[in-house]
Amino acid sequence: MNSLNANIRNTKTKGELSALRNNGNVPAIIYGGEAQNEKISISKKLLKSLIEKENFLSNIVTLNVDGKSQNVLPKEIKYHIISDEPIHVDFLRVVPGLKIKIEVPVQFINHEKSPGLKRGGVLNIVRRKVELRCPSEKIPESLVIDLDGIDIGESFKISSIKLETDVEPTIRGRDFVIATLAAPTVMKEPEKPAEAEAAEGTDGAEGEQPAAEAAEGDKKEGDDNKAAEEKK
Repeated sequence: MNSLNANIRNTKTKGELSALRNNGNVPAIIYGGEAQNEKISISKKLLKSLIEKENFLSNIVTLNVDGKSQNVLPKEIKYHIISDEPIHVDFLRVVPGLKIKIEVPVQFINHEKSPGLKRGGVLNIVRRKVELRCPSEKIPESLVIDLDGIDIGESFKISSIKLETDVEPTIRGRDFVIATLAAPTVMKEPEKPAEAEAAEGTDGAEGEQPAAEAAEGDKKEGDDNKAAEEKK
């Protein structure tokens, strides 16, 4: 589990927020549960290092706020419209029993053990993330799909993934597809037999008049006609 050090902030004006950001920090807020919202600030450098990791918005973070630690879930990051630097973060408290909606990434393993992929099949990923409704303390890091033994034509549906109790997809009433292993999209065109190629070449040489000769013949015929007209 990732962790971040944070400090309580008492910023009330835009100028104070700007000064905080200019000092290399990012304002943030912790909300959720029965406790009051907490205004905090965190190091932009440390925050960016976590954001660069995969699935930052799907993983619980331990915030150490003035010596007290609490688990939170990053819910939203706001970025500067020009510099694209993070300028604010919302954190949701992880309260046991509290159900939340969250998008969890799909992870595929054992590509090298799939006979379908070995034969040139293509893994067609329909959903790279699946939205789940689950208790905040039961958020899965990823939904794992094992490709071991999977051949062309097989598909993966949400029912093929084992979820913990109280963890369920937000899409209900249908067993939706997450991925399929499809046949190759581009089929190699069969090569022509050597005899057919030779025959085509021969026909062209005997049966067709070269373009240059045909043009010369047309020109000569036109000159003859012109000469005859002048004599008249």
